[in-house]
Amino acid sequence: MPLSLDLTDAKTRLQWAGMTAASGDKIALIGLNKTQMAQAFKDAGVPEKQARMRASQVWQWIYVRGHDDFSRMSNIGKELRATLEEKFTLERPEIVEEQISEDGTRKWLFRFPARGAGAPVEVETVYIPEADRGTLCISSQVGCTLTCTFCHTGTQKLVRNLTAGEILMQLMVARDRLGDFPDADIPQGGVVPSEGRKVTNIVMMGMGEPLYNFEHVKQALLIAADGEGLGLSKRRITLSTSGVVPAIYRTGEEIGCALAISLHATNDALRDEIVPINKKHNIAELLQACRDYPGVSNAKRITFEYVMLKGVNDSLNEAKELVQLLKGIPAKINLIPFNPWPGSNYECSDWEEIEKFADFINANGYASPIRTPRGRDILAACGQLKSESERMRIKERMALEATRAMVAGHGED
Repeated sequence: MPLSLDLTDAKTRLQWAGMTAASGDKIALIGLNKTQMAQAFKDAGVPEKQARMRASQVWQWIYVRGHDDFSRMSNIGKELRATLEEKFTLERPEIVEEQISEDGTRKWLFRFPARGAGAPVEVETVYIPEADRGTLCISSQVGCTLTCTFCHTGTQKLVRNLTAGEILMQLMVARDRLGDFPDADIPQGGVVPSEGRKVTNIVMMGMGEPLYNFEHVKQALLIAADGEGLGLSKRRITLSTSGVVPAIYRTGEEIGCALAISLHATNDALRDEIVPINKKHNIAELLQACRDYPGVSNAKRITFEYVMLKGVNDSLNEAKELVQLLKGIPAKINLIPFNPWPGSNYECSDWEEIEKFADFINANGYASPIRTPRGRDILAACGQLKSESERMRIKERMALEATRAMVAGHGED
């Protein structure tokens, strides 16, 4: 279980939050909660009696209006604005690449600056527009440690956790690009979406296991749900986990968002193989945590994600076992057609088998929508994030190095 951190000491707080910007020693404000922001202002010389008020003002400029320029904060005096500009930053990550799928799905490759002795890191974030909502899939780690055998993202090694600020910045930039802040200028190249295509929901289903980065994910999601800022309902925030059971209890108690479980198997023998964390927290332990999740009801159901693997977990018998396993848990079962990737040993179940599976589950009282693959043409579908772009960038670097070597060789002739 992740340890709770004492963030009252200013130095500890700054180190934990990873707030030092690449440009000098400026402190990044995105990702701080209100108490931390007020403390940072006091550390910068703002009188104690004013610090909380100034933090509240800046908070609204950041999260309600989406501003990244202190000079535009018109209800703050020029002298203080100059101090803020000198000591703090609202810097967004670099957008390395932005792709738009033929189905309207958008994928961004973000580069975050180096922290400490580390190198800059890159993650991918996906926006999925639908008629009644716009969902943003957010990453929590660079890489992943879980090595689920069907997941392309899991073939990467873990580089590091993202900070609360880096998690939130994915949401901030998506809102920038979609014209989703009320009085922010639309950036060059940004798109004003049609009605219903702004970010209404966020899902922690991108790169990484969110509950292995609990403290930062918790802080980011509580800021996202703050009614005086980004104002997303906790019912529209879903955290997906492969089964870090102790932290599931903490999620219910300390965050209170919707919960999704990457289940994918109906028995421990198979789940041990395809979702290795099951060896640490088995299915019975995982489902007990689901039964105990605060507020779980027909109005607040747990989502179980089940990737359909041909000849592995897609038989009618497994559909029957799944219904028995989830008995008594208010649940929805998302059936996910497997998204193939180079080197995988799996195939997607035949569509006819997926429909039979879904029909049986529906007949037994559980909603079982078949998730329509989105963004496959830009490798933005479930389980495809970052790995392919990383592979392509490695190929590009190798080609560049080969070219340099050839040029150097000609120079020696």
